[in-house]
Amino acid sequence: MRQKNYTEVLIDGTIYTVSGLEDELYLQKVAAYLSDKIGKIKKNKGYGRLSAEYQALFIELNIADDYFKEQERAEELENQKTRLEKDTYSLKHELITNQMKLENLQKQLEEEQTRVNELQKRLDGFKAGEEQRKAFQAAAAAAGNKRSH
Repeated sequence: MRQKNYTEVLIDGTIYTVSGLEDELYLQKVAAYLSDKIGKIKKNKGYGRLSAEYQALFIELNIADDYFKEQERAEELENQKTRLEKDTYSLKHELITNQMKLENLQKQLEEEQTRVNELQKRLDGFKAGEEQRKAFQAAAAAAGNKRSH
């Protein structure tokens, strides 16, 4: 069971002792928010002419307004988070698909490189055979020239 914390806070120029299950720093933060809100509301024209009951109601309405605006903001952030998670999932899926395509293309490239190497060896063999044929023809022509002299 959590222990109640007690702390003194300053709200609108008055010191209060408050208690709560939250830590003292949090209680101070809440009190500072309330004090700041009261200070801002007091600056509104006509606030001082309102009865104490209407002044309190005006403060409560402003705090409720802040609450609902923050709630909307939280919902927008949650929706944005959901969209980003979906986008992230789609991008991961696309990345995996592209990695698989890349691997297939690399495999095809290796196969084509092997084919090119084999064709190059055959071409080299043909060139060597052609050079031997030319050398043989040259030798035969030279031998034929020696006979005719």
